[in-house]
Amino acid sequence: MTDNPQGIAKPRSNAERKLDLGFIWLTRIFAIAVAATLIWITIQVAIQALPAIRQYGLGFIFSTTWDPVRNEYGALPQLVGTVFSSLIALLIAVPVGLGVAIFLSEDYLPPRIQMILVFLVELLAAIPSVVYGLWGIFVLIPLLKPLGEALNANLGWLPIFSTPLRGPGLLPASIVLAIMVLPTIAALSRDALISLHSDLRQAAVGLGATRWETILKVLLPSAISGIVGAVMLALGRALGETMAVTMLIGNSNNISPSVLAPSNTIASLLANQFAEASGLQVSALMYAALLLFILTLLVNVLAQLLVSRVQRI
Repeated sequence: MTDNPQGIAKPRSNAERKLDLGFIWLTRIFAIAVAATLIWITIQVAIQALPAIRQYGLGFIFSTTWDPVRNEYGALPQLVGTVFSSLIALLIAVPVGLGVAIFLSEDYLPPRIQMILVFLVELLAAIPSVVYGLWGIFVLIPLLKPLGEALNANLGWLPIFSTPLRGPGLLPASIVLAIMVLPTIAALSRDALISLHSDLRQAAVGLGATRWETILKVLLPSAISGIVGAVMLALGRALGETMAVTMLIGNSNNISPSVLAPSNTIASLLANQFAEASGLQVSALMYAALLLFILTLLVNVLAQLLVSRVQRI
């Protein structure tokens, strides 16, 4: 005979209730602490940027001049370089990342070899940024120079190839950015695909779909919310990347339609000038940092909205 023959759950003790309540309050405090830290950082950056905000207003966003000698500052070239380098990186990384995710989520390889490849892909995220930068300078740029010269010679009438690739530029920085965000896209997209129920595959095959029809028309649409989230996280990473981009983008405060020309980003601007800045230049740099913070925040908000919208569909 058991003490509870009917299987009725016993009421929880006061100690268990207090433990659960304490855990709830602990996690709530952690969440509030994260939000408070974010708000505190934003306020501190905004306070430091206040002199530049008063001096230049919204014109800072649309000005192309960055002259510390005359105290004239504008962040439009850096904003354009930040956005375009990140978008070009995504154009390269998203197809490759999705292909890697599909290849490593299906049974194309034995499980042991598959796990080794998964580990190697995720290992890319552990390589320091400066190593990517050095690899880009000594390996990638020499490889891209003949291609850049050929594109400029044959397709120079197109604005995006209107200048030759002389060295550091937007294209090498974007390719390295693509490699750096590739593990995020591949790993999270693979997790989204392998989390799908096996009944989806079996049902699609049972209805006569081929393997690729199952992947393209059933699995990818079902995992689209996770894939979109992975892409937006990768975009946030690309927007804020500093060292590798600083070493490869050329740090030119000019706007050029060519992907082969040198460019600049807000993160690179901060890395190059903050150590030697003083007076109003510090405030202008903090203003640029505030713009980068707002841009990254908008990307994360957009990611949440897109994921929520896709999940409802």
